[in-house]
Amino acid sequence: MAGPLADDFGREVTGVRISLTDRCNFDCVYCHNEGLGDTRGPMEPSDDEMSADDVVRFLEVVEGYGVDSVKFTGGEPMLRQDLEEIVERTPDSMEVSLTTNGTFLPGRAEDLKAAGLDRVNVSQDALDPDDFAEVTKSGAYERVLEGVKAAVDAGLDPVKLNMVVFTHTAGYVEEMVEHVADNEGLQLQLIQYMPELTGKPEWNVDIGRVHDWLAEKADRVERREMHDRKRYFVGEESDDATGGMVEIVDPVENEDFCANCGRVRVTHEGYLKGCLNRNDDLRSMGEMTREEIAETFEAVVANRVPYYGEYLVENDDGEYEINEEYLGTPNVAD
Repeated sequence: MAGPLADDFGREVTGVRISLTDRCNFDCVYCHNEGLGDTRGPMEPSDDEMSADDVVRFLEVVEGYGVDSVKFTGGEPMLRQDLEEIVERTPDSMEVSLTTNGTFLPGRAEDLKAAGLDRVNVSQDALDPDDFAEVTKSGAYERVLEGVKAAVDAGLDPVKLNMVVFTHTAGYVEEMVEHVADNEGLQLQLIQYMPELTGKPEWNVDIGRVHDWLAEKADRVERREMHDRKRYFVGEESDDATGGMVEIVDPVENEDFCANCGRVRVTHEGYLKGCLNRNDDLRSMGEMTREEIAETFEAVVANRVPYYGEYLVENDDGEYEINEEYLGTPNVAD
């Protein structure tokens, strides 16, 4: 097995994030569908979705390039009835994780664990059913709670609760932090709202204030290599709490985040994507032969550009604009 491929900025790609479908049974107000915008259509399976064979073949090829982790996402990846098969056929050398809204975990969490799933992230933006429904446009609050419990009981812990922080949810952060500190097997991942992908900049909040509040509340703080993320450990010294970990994912205008990114993304249609924020670098893997996969993967890694600080640069007014050096980047999605 060869070592990981590195781009021109020295960033090694050791992980891939694969969207298995753009279908979803929720309609979250902040959704950007892996940076592609609202591409969701009918709930029935589409011929455009990669087959299980396509997904596994891709993973087998990139394993040869030192990729050692894969996260399956959507849309809602558990709408794929062959998800357990895909997980089971994923190369043994890879850590396998899943991002889901949790509604299908009851009844399937144990099978996914048996198939080889290591971890799961569950989207949960509020602890009140009405607040949850307002954000997700779904009445599935109780089902999500059942899904989280099913994942913990199946040994898919720690279960990370994903919470997007914007004007609708900022007031719920404190109780969510207390929730993971009080409940064993849970962690919290606060995800910065991305107005450049979703629109509605008026929904944005200052994520720095959340960092400052957590720094004061935390018993200790660590840094994670991926994206240079901070991890805040809270409630460890409390007699009535188990203690919990809170992590912030804050890519917006964050050069350090981009400089420490080691992931390539795959769309449900079989396009490779070097950066969440960009769609002008999409590359098709064609018929997804092993040769085409390898050639496309090498090309995407070679052309990766840090979004902030390189692809986008700060001008004299403190605003980000496209770096003229990359204006000629071709759109090769066709």
